[in-house]
Amino acid sequence: MTSLQHLGPKAGPFEPLLTTQQPRWQRWPKAVKALCCIAGFVFAWAVSSYLGRVYMARFWSTENLENSNNANVQGGSFQVQGSQYLLGVGKADITGPVVEINMMGYADTKQVGSGLRQRLYSRAFIVADTEHPEDRFVYLVLDTQSGDTAIRYGILDGLAALGSDYAVYGQHNVAVTGTHSHSGPGAWLNYLLPQITSKGFHKQSYQAIVDGVVLSIQRAHSSLQPGYLTVGSTKVFGANINRSLYAYLANPDDERAKYNASTEDDGSVEKTLTLLRFQRASDGKNTGVLTWFPTHGTSMLGNNTLISGDNKGVAADLFEKSFSTEDNVAGDFVAGFSQANVGDTSPNVLGAWCEDGTGQECSFKNSTCSDGKSQFCHARGPFFRIKDNGAASCFEVGKRQFEPTKALYDSLDTKGTAVTGSSVKSFHTFQDMSNFSFPLANRSYVHTCPAALGYSFAAGTSDGPGAFDFTQNDPNAPNASPVWRVVSGLIKEPSKQQKRCHYPKPILLDVGEISTPYLWTPNVVDIQVLRVGQLVIIVSPGEATTMAGRRWKEAISAGASSLALSEADPVVVLGGPANSYTHYIATPEEYGIQRYEGASTLYGPYTLNAYINLTLTYLPYLSATSKSSPAPGPSPPNNVNNSLSFITGVIFDGKPIFKEFGQVKTDVRPSYPIGSSVSAIFHSANPRNNLRLEQTYAAVEMLDEPSGHWIRVRDDSDWGLIFNWKRTNEILGHSEVEIVWETEDTTQVGQYRLRYYGDSKAVSGQITAFEGTSGIFVLT
Repeated sequence: MTSLQHLGPKAGPFEPLLTTQQPRWQRWPKAVKALCCIAGFVFAWAVSSYLGRVYMARFWSTENLENSNNANVQGGSFQVQGSQYLLGVGKADITGPVVEINMMGYADTKQVGSGLRQRLYSRAFIVADTEHPEDRFVYLVLDTQSGDTAIRYGILDGLAALGSDYAVYGQHNVAVTGTHSHSGPGAWLNYLLPQITSKGFHKQSYQAIVDGVVLSIQRAHSSLQPGYLTVGSTKVFGANINRSLYAYLANPDDERAKYNASTEDDGSVEKTLTLLRFQRASDGKNTGVLTWFPTHGTSMLGNNTLISGDNKGVAADLFEKSFSTEDNVAGDFVAGFSQANVGDTSPNVLGAWCEDGTGQECSFKNSTCSDGKSQFCHARGPFFRIKDNGAASCFEVGKRQFEPTKALYDSLDTKGTAVTGSSVKSFHTFQDMSNFSFPLANRSYVHTCPAALGYSFAAGTSDGPGAFDFTQNDPNAPNASPVWRVVSGLIKEPSKQQKRCHYPKPILLDVGEISTPYLWTPNVVDIQVLRVGQLVIIVSPGEATTMAGRRWKEAISAGASSLALSEADPVVVLGGPANSYTHYIATPEEYGIQRYEGASTLYGPYTLNAYINLTLTYLPYLSATSKSSPAPGPSPPNNVNNSLSFITGVIFDGKPIFKEFGQVKTDVRPSYPIGSSVSAIFHSANPRNNLRLEQTYAAVEMLDEPSGHWIRVRDDSDWGLIFNWKRTNEILGHSEVEIVWETEDTTQVGQYRLRYYGDSKAVSGQITAFEGTSGIFVLT
């Protein structure tokens, strides 16, 4: 988070080693084997005459699904794809209220939703052991700012309500990560601090996420069948920079030198994207990809009020819509673009500049401008000169992630590494970080502290500057006005012990020791790691910085090798912020600089060391022979039913006299050149009356001249179709909607029309659906 005004803001690389293994089909005899039955599962052998070979097909009924063996067809031949797993993918809509709700990320009370640029989704990826299907995990990628304790409780309760088939999912194997978009509706988080700017907690916003996530898991669960996983990596350039380079440079020279490969890849941020491909065994079709790459979800700026998935939402949408009917993909292909060690990254790759008329770059040390303050310091995206609240830059950064990812995907059969080793394992426990004592490598004991935020937290970042006179890089005695010390003390004066524990962080908000009216931030955090074959996934509850993520991944890689968790060399990725939101995880050296990321590292200078210690401690639970789980630890509170809320509901909708809901107020022109924007304005009602999940508020239809039918060609999940809502009369309940279609250069010539779908609320509370249709226009 960025300031008192912006309470809560924001704004390891590896190249997998190729492993070779004799294809299993070469070891099969060239004769049909006898049928055998083992524990109720039936295996059948069949003879193929296509290449004159004998091929084995395994049919395993799992919830009425027919699955296949290790061989699958690609380009007319059978290829071995490593070990076989049960795999499932699913996607569902989680778009909450798109208007009149404060947006989550920049924590600016003025940033209130006014419409929709792109729907938000939950993407679910399930991996299970074929021989022991109870050993599984589900990795979720949500188009939200982060995971959350209340959301995760809601998901687990929703899965439990589905019955015994879903009893295999629980605390130990459900990972809830957010893409860290700062362009989604807020008011759904569990703790008080992020609720302050959103006027509390909103059940509708919360329930939209929970229900959509559960539906995505249902779809992934229903699609489970045997398949193969392939992992690969590539470099992504032009999509991220380090926004706190001064703090990064505090890390040891020799450590930084290990990652300085070139001028373009100097190690200051991760440029490596890791991709995991899901492939169905029965027909060889690819069902999904899951990627990890770090860049903040702050391409859309703090003045944006349209809901979207930010740059990762763009990348996922481009990937999912990039296939033709001839491609070797399933019809419900899912692409998840997960965050990684995102903490000090920015998608605003042209750097931070002062918008005070000086034309100067912001101060390197503390991101201030000529007045010594941070308010005029703003980061610039690729197309910052376009005054669209960051939309063009957002799309460009999303495309810069999509294009190398698609290139890697297309070459993965030759550049990828098969995931091998049949076991699938996971662990999860809760840890109270308010005073966790543990040894460092030198055997000295240190401990973490109750959560606290420093003065530089209120300064924000160049992605989202804070307010007043707070600045970054402000350790020890802060330079801010002494008034803030008084304000801080009125909220909660930190004890001398707390100050010593967090030193050199000067404490502004002693949030971990405030429980009125309920906890402001978490002290109890999730510790979770997942493993399939040699792939190990660290599930981070906070935003690890570039170097913090590297140290964590390297420690887990060394631990996995030492424990021989897999035959192949471990491939370690980090995903988050997940399960809860514990702000940032900086290295001790970066913590000492006390820029935004260090000031937002909640549990003191040894926060990163504690996370590494805890995950290494529990790593043996990922062994193939492990049959137990760690103790669950202390449960964090679930504040869903006792959170404060000052968010008012929709009272009623009205319409001007002699007008109807959905009636066109300003119609389209008769014709437009391709590449221009088309718009129409309709008399509307409040979109909060119906979230239209799995549906749409707006659509573009094209006339199919041979049949005379209108065919939908765009809906509000498409980046180029924008839904703008505006209240025009508070007392009478009037409002209007503008639907804008930014036509692409590739749009076909033809006749089109815009459609609007809404729901009005009467004084009695009755909600009635309606539709609106623009005039016909021609694209030429």
